[in-house]
Amino acid sequence: MDKKPLYRKVNTTAHNVWRNNPGGHYRYERNTKAEINSQALRGSMHGIKHHGYDYTPLFRFLLSRVGGNWDEIYSEAISRLDRPDPVYWLVAQHEHERRDIVGVGESSCFSGLYIDEQKRLQIVNPTLKAEDMTPTCTCCTHTFNGVVIGKPKA
Repeated sequence: MDKKPLYRKVNTTAHNVWRNNPGGHYRYERNTKAEINSQALRGSMHGIKHHGYDYTPLFRFLLSRVGGNWDEIYSEAISRLDRPDPVYWLVAQHEHERRDIVGVGESSCFSGLYIDEQKRLQIVNPTLKAEDMTPTCTCCTHTFNGVVIGKPKA
């Protein structure tokens, strides 16, 4: 039986959906003398963009496996993803990359993770809690590991 993927496709055709890189830069390079005869220098107008993917299920999966064997966790996660990059948004590969909190999106953040000497997945700062934090603004609902910041867990 196939397991569900660890990402979701989000509706990106909805009104007011903001994207990080909408493109359109090619129009300024088109028909310039330097590139008229050089197809090799000019790349595709339609590069691979990952608009509309939500990796919250992956982040919850990783947090639920804290303390487990990293090789097993990683192999299962990769088998259920479209690409391996998002795993390392939360998991630090090197000691200098470790962060207590990792911001994902505009108002969501998760605990930073790392791999210890015994190849176990660990939380960088396990004492952090959403109810101890304060949101940066009142217009958005900020979350930490899926729990609303500043409110006790229900």
